[in-house]
Amino acid sequence: MSIEVVKPGLSTTVQDLGRPGYYHLGIPLSGALDQYSCRLANLLVGNDESAAVLECTLLAPELAFTDNAIIAVAGAQATPRINGKDVESNASLAVKAGDTLGFDLMKAGARTYIAVAGGIDVPMVLGSRSTYALGAIGGLHGRKLAAGDRLPVGNPGREARAGRTVDIGLVSSMAKELALRVLPGLYFHRLTESSADTFFADTWTVASEADRIGYRYRRGRALHFLERQQPFGAGSDPSNIVDAGYPYGSIQVPGGLEPIVLLRDAVSGGGYAMIGAVISADMDCIAQMQPNNKARFLLVDMPLALSARAERQQRLVRLRAALAG
Repeated sequence: MSIEVVKPGLSTTVQDLGRPGYYHLGIPLSGALDQYSCRLANLLVGNDESAAVLECTLLAPELAFTDNAIIAVAGAQATPRINGKDVESNASLAVKAGDTLGFDLMKAGARTYIAVAGGIDVPMVLGSRSTYALGAIGGLHGRKLAAGDRLPVGNPGREARAGRTVDIGLVSSMAKELALRVLPGLYFHRLTESSADTFFADTWTVASEADRIGYRYRRGRALHFLERQQPFGAGSDPSNIVDAGYPYGSIQVPGGLEPIVLLRDAVSGGGYAMIGAVISADMDCIAQMQPNNKARFLLVDMPLALSARAERQQRLVRLRAALAG
């Protein structure tokens, strides 16, 4: 079975849950930016949660099916259409050989996930089918999809069937204004006291430079770092440090001007001070922010971060239970 890419959309890639374990070698996590929506789409079609799906950014693709298949669409609010007719999101759907899947514009959210029963069956690279375009590995030829590509699909499992739905309470909302919870980082103390306050007080806007590597935020007040004699190996700007590792979700502010939250395709280290990190429970939310959406950063402590992670895990438990069988 295969799927033909008629129109690739703005940036459509093959992703699964990622390839942890190689960050120390400079190979990032990759994988779906919105892990929850990826899991939801897979569970709807009876796949293992780790099966490869299509991640579609801002403008979804047009796909033609060469065989009968079971599919599901989750994530951003973009109405799917089979042969031009509106169909449901967050539900498993039957498509027939010769059918075409398309979408309208994403009204809220930035990433839609398309799962096919059997999963997108591209080769595994370092234990994952995820595309890491900067390194040209994984996915389909290590790149985003192009018109004319053919995507191989694995054999559907016994759980594959149309008509499976999920309660709206288990579907992620796509808010256009968010509060992103942040743990202070190793270099938070390098900010002046007033900048530490304004970072959390200001409302920031998602810039157009927002992709799988990182999300840039602007229109808040510039941040100032304490002056110091820069150590050997650090850059000349106070926001520079001697190179250090970058945690997933970490926040750097080059030149003190615009915070950047590093995502799943970010490099593993560099010379900018990490003033904090968005907690893991909120990273899926960033993935669904469109340019010009608004965000506030909210300072939290480790107990709250761990509690939020536990709540997120419980939500996954409820999702699995709702779609079991």
